[in-house]
Amino acid sequence: MIAGFFSALTALAIRLVIGFVLLSFAWVAVYRYLPPPITWLQARDAIAGKHVEREWAPLTAMTKALPRAVIGAEDAKFCEHNGFDLDAIEAAASANMAGKALRGGSTISQQTAKNAFLWPGRSYVRKGLEAWFTLLIELVWGKPRIMEVYLNIIEMGPGIYGMEAAAEHYFGTTVDKLSNRQAARLAAIVPQPLKRSATAPSRQVKRYARRIEKRVRVVAEGGIDACLWR
Repeated sequence: MIAGFFSALTALAIRLVIGFVLLSFAWVAVYRYLPPPITWLQARDAIAGKHVEREWAPLTAMTKALPRAVIGAEDAKFCEHNGFDLDAIEAAASANMAGKALRGGSTISQQTAKNAFLWPGRSYVRKGLEAWFTLLIELVWGKPRIMEVYLNIIEMGPGIYGMEAAAEHYFGTTVDKLSNRQAARLAAIVPQPLKRSATAPSRQVKRYARRIEKRVRVVAEGGIDACLWR
C-alpha cells in the first residue's frame, strides 16, 4: 500500500517535471520570435492604475552606443559567458558576506530571464528558476536576441519600460538617434530606475555616466560587443 502510494507520487512528480520542462521550452521558443506581451513589473503597474509607456524597437534599429553602454556598465563579459559570470558572482558573494552594501552578480542574460519570465524577489525558488531560464535563453535565443529583449523590457522609470520609451521620455528622441552621452545616461539609471533620472541626474549619477561613456568607446574599439553584430 505504502509502496504503491510512493510509486504514484514519484510518477506524478516526474510528469510534472517533464511538463514544466516542455512548457518552459515552448515559452522561451515563442519569445525567440515574438515580443513578450507583458512582464510582471508592467502588469504590477497596470493593475495599480499607472500609465505604462513601452514601445518595441529591434536591436538593428538602435544606435550601437546603447548596447555598448549597458555592456560597459552591467556586463563586460556578456559576449564571453554562457549566461553566468562566475567571477562576478563570487565577488558579489564575498562583498555581501563581508557586510558591505548588497551587490548583485547578475549578468544581462540573468536579468533578461528574470524580467521576461519571472517576478522580482530574492527567494531560492526564484533564483533557481532564473538560472533555468537563463540557460534556456542562452541556448534558444542567442546573444543578439537576449540583448534585444533586455533593452526592450527593462524598467527605466515610473511606468517606463524599454529604451525606446526611455529615449522618448527623457530626451524626446528615438533609440537610433541617441548620442553616446545620452546612451550612457540611460545605462547609468538602470540599477535604480525609480530613484535616478537621466535628465536631472545627481552628481554621483553624472560621474557614473561619464565613466560609462568612456566604456562605450572601449567596448567598440575592443570588439567586446562583437557577438551582437554577426
